[in-house]
Amino acid sequence: MNPVETYLAELRAIRNTGANQPETSYYPALSNLLNEIGKTLKPKVRVVMPLANLGAGMPDGGLFSQDQYQKKKGADPLAGQKPARGVIEVKPAKDNTWITAQGKQVSKYWGAHRQVLVTNYRDFVLVGEDEDGKPARLETFRLAENEQEFWRAAPRTLADRLGVRLTEYLKRVMLHRARLADPKDVAWFLASHARDARERVEHSDLPALRAVREALEQALGLKFEGEKGDRFFKSTFIQTLFYGVFSAWVLWAKRHPPGGKARFNWREAQWSLHVPMIRVLYEQLAAPTKLKPLDLEEVLEWTENALNRVDRVSFFAAFQEGQAVQYFYEPFLEA
Repeated sequence: MNPVETYLAELRAIRNTGANQPETSYYPALSNLLNEIGKTLKPKVRVVMPLANLGAGMPDGGLFSQDQYQKKKGADPLAGQKPARGVIEVKPAKDNTWITAQGKQVSKYWGAHRQVLVTNYRDFVLVGEDEDGKPARLETFRLAENEQEFWRAAPRTLADRLGVRLTEYLKRVMLHRARLADPKDVAWFLASHARDARERVEHSDLPALRAVREALEQALGLKFEGEKGDRFFKSTFIQTLFYGVFSAWVLWAKRHPPGGKARFNWREAQWSLHVPMIRVLYEQLAAPTKLKPLDLEEVLEWTENALNRVDRVSFFAAFQEGQAVQYFYEPFLEA
């Protein structure tokens, strides 16, 4: 089983004993999921649950990066360190995570750690900082609309449908506090959002998607035929869309020197780009009636936020003048 299916199966096994506490009994399942995903990252990230009082109460968990651990295998974090990737606040599955994320307890944790992952095991809300350094709800993820639906769903079915997206989401949460300057790191975030978007459209056959398909066929002068053609279209669509966002950001960055208050906006990308098939995509997506059914507005906003926190001075120093768009393509595809 993959980590998400294992997580869901462990939650249900604990619940089926009938002897569990609604919150703390499920800690091991959540901890195992986060550690399985965290060990695939560079640097690796490990969760400690529950967390000791480091001066602002006792969060349910903390996310520590590899450089915070002693070299001895399996050693605890070095004494007194705050978790570099933020803390975790856990509530029972019946609670509303969105409301919890706005509460006094999370606010207190945020004041000390500046990043809090709030979860009730089925919903996840990342509370971080906005551009002014104030608390803000950032990326969110939902496995089920309510507690009843969550416990009723079969682990394999739920993991097949949402496992890739949850994995990518948790990876981004664990890496969110990492400095974004190296092109490979930026490529990873861009690709992670693209993988999330691809999962969202993978099983879709909506009118909005068919309209984009027809427009892309016209722009490319070809037809996407059969099952293989359908997969190739969706892959090409997402790849073009997200690389278009990056290309528009590069052009925007040239007109807006670092240090100002201007922020890149992905919705304005079509005005910056002149490649026909990319402009076609943005013209198709600009209308809310076409964008919302594809469920891509949210993930594009997350991508926008990631690009807005890149250290542009360091990032563009890795490329010769005017070559970022061309030479960034390879690390993006690799990621």
